[in-house]
Amino acid sequence: MSIDGTGVREHDGERFPEDAEPASRSHTLRRVLISLGVLGLTLALVIGGGLWFLTDRWAGNIDRVGNVFDELDDAARPAPPTPAESASEQPVTFLLVGSDSRESTPDGANPGARSDAIMIARFSADRQHAQLISIPRDSWVDIPGHGMNKINASYAFGGPSLLIQTVEQLTQVRIDHYVAIDFEGLIQVTDDLGGVDVMVAETTSHGGHTFRAGSNHLNGEQVRWYLAERKTLPGGDFDRVKRQQQYLKSMFGKLFSTDTFTNPGRLDAAMLAVTSAVAIDDSLSNGDLLQLAYSLRGVTPDRIEFFTAPILGTGMEGPASVVYLDQVTGERMWSYLRTDSLAQNAAEFADQALPEVPR
Repeated sequence: MSIDGTGVREHDGERFPEDAEPASRSHTLRRVLISLGVLGLTLALVIGGGLWFLTDRWAGNIDRVGNVFDELDDAARPAPPTPAESASEQPVTFLLVGSDSRESTPDGANPGARSDAIMIARFSADRQHAQLISIPRDSWVDIPGHGMNKINASYAFGGPSLLIQTVEQLTQVRIDHYVAIDFEGLIQVTDDLGGVDVMVAETTSHGGHTFRAGSNHLNGEQVRWYLAERKTLPGGDFDRVKRQQQYLKSMFGKLFSTDTFTNPGRLDAAMLAVTSAVAIDDSLSNGDLLQLAYSLRGVTPDRIEFFTAPILGTGMEGPASVVYLDQVTGERMWSYLRTDSLAQNAAEFADQALPEVPR
């Protein structure tokens, strides 16, 4: 297995025998894993379950990204969150960066260009709620040492460390851990799970595939093109972000379903595929992941909320099309993260929340 700094790695494709795990162990897995939620999503996979054997097999399958926080001036970073309500744990905040190899290309050609998905994932101190907030890749922000630019340029300028510094400066929310996701690798999980279901608002076509209004059962190849579509969507990249969130929610819902947990071979193949598609900063050991997993046992999928950072609109900066963030509404959202109270105030951000049926 190898990592090139973007979260992309190779995996030897090993599959686990279907009869290797007894039913009692599968039941234990279900109790632990289903509590992790949807972004426990990526992190549920990152975490790997409640058994040491599977911690080594699954969490041990995850690459580590070194020295992510070493170059950051701790004194200049935002303070840790101060929960409005007392709790026995501290909130945990991850920055998720997705390498996306399905950028829109002409029909008949393989999607191969790269783009970025940038998301803040928060697990609340009470370990009962989680939020995922996507920041559009073209957001026009101040990048420390480089001036105003698109937020995804910070990764190009200085890798994960500068991206974290940029997000912390924008939000004044302290980032605890970093996760790199290879969306192309996650798509393999779709086939391992037997496909996923998504709801489509209006019939669209892309890459030779038609996605009809209503429920669609998609395999991995169809998901690849479903997530690549943006130019034909009314909201362009904004709708594409919502489709990314919708896919993650659907895929992990399928992963945590009874059908998957009663089939150890399917579960193991899916977990190996997902864990080989993510990398985390090296401050989290396998034991740390197991401990975090156990603390998140109360976070169920229905307690995971998805948002997009508040937007004012789009415009041009020189030849570049950019996204202007709504600083006023955004500051209110970030302030709730700083007090760990976004779950209690989520209704204020209905316009930024993932709709039941994205376009």
